[in-house]
Amino acid sequence: MIQKAEKSITLFLEGVLVSYSQVFFSKQKVFALILMAVTFFDWLTGFSGLVAVLVANVAASLIGYHKHHISQGLYGFNSLLVGLGIGSNYEPGLEFFFVLVFASLFTVMLTVWIEAFFAKYGLPYLSWPFLIGLWIITLASRQFSSLHMSERGIFYLNDLYSYGGLLLVKLYQWVGDIPMHISVLAYFKSLAAIFFQENALAGLLIAVGIVFYSRIAFLLSLVGFFSGYLYYLIVGANLSELIYSYIGFNYILTAIALGGFFIVPSRSSFLWVILLTPIISFVITSTSAFFGLMGLSIYSLGFNLIVILFLYVLKFRIKNYYHPELVVVQQFSPERNLYSQQNYKVRFDVSAWTMFSLPVIGEWTVTQGHDGKHTHRDDWRHAWDFELQDEDKKTWDNDGLQLKDYYCYGKPVAAPADGLVQEVLDGVPDNLPGQMNLGSNWGNTIVIKHADKVYSKLCHLKPGSIKTIKGAFVKKGEIIAQVGNSGRSPIPHLHFQMQADPFIGSKTLDYPLASYLLTTEDGPELITYARPKEGQMVSNIVKDQNMVRAFNFVPGQTISFEMTLNTLAKRVVTWEVKSDMYNYTYLECLESESKAYFYNTGSLFYFTHFEGDKTSLLYYFYLATYKIVLGYHHRLRVSDTFPLNAFRNRFRLFWHDFAAPFYFFMSAVYTLDYVSLDDNLNSSTITLKSRASLRTLNRENLSYLFDLQISDGRISRMSVNTKDTLVVSGEIAS
Repeated sequence: MIQKAEKSITLFLEGVLVSYSQVFFSKQKVFALILMAVTFFDWLTGFSGLVAVLVANVAASLIGYHKHHISQGLYGFNSLLVGLGIGSNYEPGLEFFFVLVFASLFTVMLTVWIEAFFAKYGLPYLSWPFLIGLWIITLASRQFSSLHMSERGIFYLNDLYSYGGLLLVKLYQWVGDIPMHISVLAYFKSLAAIFFQENALAGLLIAVGIVFYSRIAFLLSLVGFFSGYLYYLIVGANLSELIYSYIGFNYILTAIALGGFFIVPSRSSFLWVILLTPIISFVITSTSAFFGLMGLSIYSLGFNLIVILFLYVLKFRIKNYYHPELVVVQQFSPERNLYSQQNYKVRFDVSAWTMFSLPVIGEWTVTQGHDGKHTHRDDWRHAWDFELQDEDKKTWDNDGLQLKDYYCYGKPVAAPADGLVQEVLDGVPDNLPGQMNLGSNWGNTIVIKHADKVYSKLCHLKPGSIKTIKGAFVKKGEIIAQVGNSGRSPIPHLHFQMQADPFIGSKTLDYPLASYLLTTEDGPELITYARPKEGQMVSNIVKDQNMVRAFNFVPGQTISFEMTLNTLAKRVVTWEVKSDMYNYTYLECLESESKAYFYNTGSLFYFTHFEGDKTSLLYYFYLATYKIVLGYHHRLRVSDTFPLNAFRNRFRLFWHDFAAPFYFFMSAVYTLDYVSLDDNLNSSTITLKSRASLRTLNRENLSYLFDLQISDGRISRMSVNTKDTLVVSGEIAS
């Protein structure tokens, strides 16, 4: 009970703090502390903002909103801005605090309403609650005779001295004495104005905080503001609007939002930031004139309008989805958005939702691939022909004049994925070798529906061998027919293709196989989301029950390791398998609360994401078993890539972040080798070796070497070495 109360308090305090960094779309706590400190450059402004956040989060808790949303500052940051606005505009007093409290409560209500409105369109609500809330309070306060406008700032140095001493005054004067162009001064003051501050020192500290939080966000803030400044110079606009009214922060926030938060950072996103600059200016200039008639500031209206407008426009694209590319899973950091989404595209085919396997058993040769030499042309070019070959690359025995001479004839054909049988054609006789039936082009055929607009077709099947019927549901790997020589087929082979329509004869669809093994001179190699090429020898993964059981993590299961760190005393570390509200499964370390999200296809186990302590055993396990084939194939090599932020190397990554939207000069590589299988009557032990390395321009900077043992259906041992020095080893605790 006490632990639950402590956790609730911790989450609440996190929500208060993160409300500050959420203004910049961040959950970074150090950045939040910097921003909080900046708000107190004017003590009443800072105090009002803090009170507003506390009131908002308490109200959200009492009403019964989700603790997770509260802890992320989602109900607090708009109230924070309203509180800062009230604190900077009015003199303190009883009436002041009365208005502040209820204005904060009102903003929470506005937040919920506006969030629900924009959610219908899949759009963020940004700072609309702040805008509407502060406008309403400003208009209403003109009728409050007890509420007086603030005259603070007239003797600003005295104010600074009163709560910061001589040191703060000298720091303020030092920043003011730095020789800088008026545009640079305007940039710092525009940053400060986001938190209702009017001095360059506050802006300088915010800029430092942004660099700490995100190098890409800092670059975007510069590109956004100075694009606006340059545009004002080109068109002869009123520079005082940008420099002295401090509404230049609209350019900064818009650039960060569209350049790296809602859109993946890239050359394209930076270009759009520049292209949207004139449109932001149109909105700022026109709305300033309109709202000025009512004596209201537009605050962040330009930012809110342009971000919502552009995101809404992008939703109606029918092509060019990656120029620019919307963020799919929000990581609350431009760098993480970039690294994780880029890594996902490299590891997986984002358009391939159905996971197809080879429709054969054993090792087969692709005798004709996509854009083949003979029949795979034009609208039917995305297809494969499979045959069995011997060591001399021959596909038949004896003289090859009879069907039974061909190695593949009569061999089983398997369903490539789960699906509903859409069409079945049987009864077409097999041809003698060298002959073809041009009247029935496809021969005996099965068409299976796997998803909307995704069908597979298997052709030239042996007559009478089809084991399924139209309307039946088949499972992946289920034997459904045999290879034959019916239709337009001079020799026995299996024709396999994907198509978007359910008919025999439909045009082919370019769709990858999810995973298969490619035979090479050095041994088998795992290939994922690719299209086998002509002449390649390929096979499906043959599962090993020892491996399958070892990585069959089921929610509710606990795993305990007896860990030794640098040969020190042993201790037990326990993980628990859990699933979240989206049904994503993950391992959680009960000691460090770190989480490693994973996926198991039945033949492949792989991690998708890690968050938490990068010194924990779970982190090393994530690196060591990043992708595992759940079978034993001697000399098999598995290769993959990590997101760059998966490694603990902040110094190198810090500089890479600046270049990342334009060019990657670093890479994070994973390799896994299947070393040996010791099998006896009672048990078997599989030995694996993996390597995780960080490289700069193909030069290795950091590497972890792992040794793994799988015994009796469990991960019995793991050891980790870096730079040939033992870091940690662990064994399953009894």
